[in-house]
Amino acid sequence: MSLTSAQASPAPVPDSSLADFLTAHGLAEPGEAARWTPLTGGVSSDLWRVDLPGRSLCVKRALAQLKVAADWQAPVSRNAFEWAWMGFASRHRPDSVPELLAHDPEAGLFAMAFLPPEHYPVWKAQLLRGEVRPATAGAVGELLGTLHAASAGDAALAAEFATDDNFHALRIEPYLLATASAHPGLTDVLKGLADRTASTHLALVHGDVSPKNILVGPSGPVLLDAECAWYGDPAFDLAFCVNHLLLKSLVVPGGSADLLRSARVLAEEYVRWVDWEPRPALEARAASLLPALLLARVDGKSPVEYLTDDRHRLFVRTVASALLRAPAATVVGVLDAWVTALEAPTETETETETETETETETESGRPA
Repeated sequence: MSLTSAQASPAPVPDSSLADFLTAHGLAEPGEAARWTPLTGGVSSDLWRVDLPGRSLCVKRALAQLKVAADWQAPVSRNAFEWAWMGFASRHRPDSVPELLAHDPEAGLFAMAFLPPEHYPVWKAQLLRGEVRPATAGAVGELLGTLHAASAGDAALAAEFATDDNFHALRIEPYLLATASAHPGLTDVLKGLADRTASTHLALVHGDVSPKNILVGPSGPVLLDAECAWYGDPAFDLAFCVNHLLLKSLVVPGGSADLLRSARVLAEEYVRWVDWEPRPALEARAASLLPALLLARVDGKSPVEYLTDDRHRLFVRTVASALLRAPAATVVGVLDAWVTALEAPTETETETETETETETETESGRPA
């Protein structure tokens, strides 16, 4: 969910508890004029921009029922873990998250700084406009790698973020298990990936490293929406982000090559920081998770909104299913398989070529 995403019409304060939250934490004076504007861009929380005299901030509140077509519920306690994850990130990379202002864990809400869109554009919006810069992807990979490295092997963080139930509700079930239900022939593979992911606890995972949750700031990427924060498998974050770049390569006119290059650069920059385990082990987990997540964004509980062409969805199903049955050893291996499939002639093209060859052979008496 972006702090700078498209805004709806200004609205009064959604309920008095939110205004009370601001005054209780000294963020607003009693009776001070406030303009509340709902922000869009996510399904798991309500988010408002609050304009006060001379300043602006954001208030975020977790939802028990997510805003998707499928029945998808999650505990609002995740709001507290998001706040804690952002605190962790701010200690290690202070420019990588918005400034934190106030938190009410019982109400499941917190306040943070508002980042103006003219200085902090949303990465997803840039990518879909065709503004694809592999250097941005490299910076995301570097940031993600440094945060994972800073948290790996930390027993205190592992205890603080033992959020297995949250992660199951927000990621394992709606992505891996729901997709398994939609693809009976891949059930064993997908359930195996779900079990392996759930039982791997190596570093602090953000859980939603998507371009919609990344602002391109003047000092580098800014990460938002850490509601899925979990001490678990860092390969999930890598696969989750690369997944979005691959999917967008199908729909951004003229941007496919740069998006695929961005995916490669992100993965390469990320693995440079892997020192908590053998790199081939992490790469193998990410490479096997990536096709599962590709398939999940078509047939899971949260399909991406921009894959509207049936041919694109079929392409994802075909490539992802093949990679789930015969996994690549590295993320780059997945990218190579994706490129090979993109470059392969379509069924229609093959039929046209065959018809042309037949016509030529008939006219000349021999194959051309």
